[in-house]
Amino acid sequence: MTGVTESVNQVGVLSVGSRAPSIKIEYWLRGQPVTKFEPEEIYIIDFWATWCGPCIASMANFVFLQDKYRSDGVEAVGVADHEQASTADEARASLDAWLTKSLPNLNFAIAFDYADEMNNLWMDPTVSVGIPASFVVDRDGRIAFLCYRTQLDIALPKVLNGSWAVSNQAKALDRERMNAGRRRKRELSQKQALAKPIFARLELAMKSKEWATAEAALAAMPDEVTFRGPHAELLLHKIRDMGSACRYCANWFATRSTRNRWFG
Repeated sequence: MTGVTESVNQVGVLSVGSRAPSIKIEYWLRGQPVTKFEPEEIYIIDFWATWCGPCIASMANFVFLQDKYRSDGVEAVGVADHEQASTADEARASLDAWLTKSLPNLNFAIAFDYADEMNNLWMDPTVSVGIPASFVVDRDGRIAFLCYRTQLDIALPKVLNGSWAVSNQAKALDRERMNAGRRRKRELSQKQALAKPIFARLELAMKSKEWATAEAALAAMPDEVTFRGPHAELLLHKIRDMGSACRYCANWFATRSTRNRWFG
């Protein structure tokens, strides 16, 4: 396992200006492993996953940004987080195949975080909820920017000239991000509490292959992406009702698009 030996703010919550956490990666699938934050270099640590629609939709622009700013000393690292598979080996093989097929000309390093160590070091202490999530580490090894990829175009030039971390805009965005993260964590905690007894009924129904009962349990789940995927899978692969599965997915995605909320 590779570790970047940078000291970490021990206060618990990290924000703009905090010393960047360490990097703990077991598998590097593309590019050169990052073993330390080099002085005078700027790093983008980006959390993403192959199942995340916004991650994939913004990947082309992320590749463009790496090309654009490489000569300025910017190095991007994509951390594949929460890949869905039964084992680490299965998830790594699936990710490797996806990268080969979908991003053959990738221009930045890809790390694989099956054990959630990077999530625990970076996402949780910064109250970051949802992906894609980008962290920019400045030339002093401090967090200069935390937010979604779409704001990198605005922040990177200011990080490069040293004006971003001390700006009012950076402080306001960071406060907004952390408040939103806390609200989202509370929402998820409430939804998980509501879902726990429903999951118990669902597990029994699935074991006994009572698909109608299983669907009723899934229909009662809170409105959350992690609960809706299994519902569509049940309709498609167990009940084998293609029409209902398509209508369900179309309706759910239409609702999410109207709300403009993707994966948190």
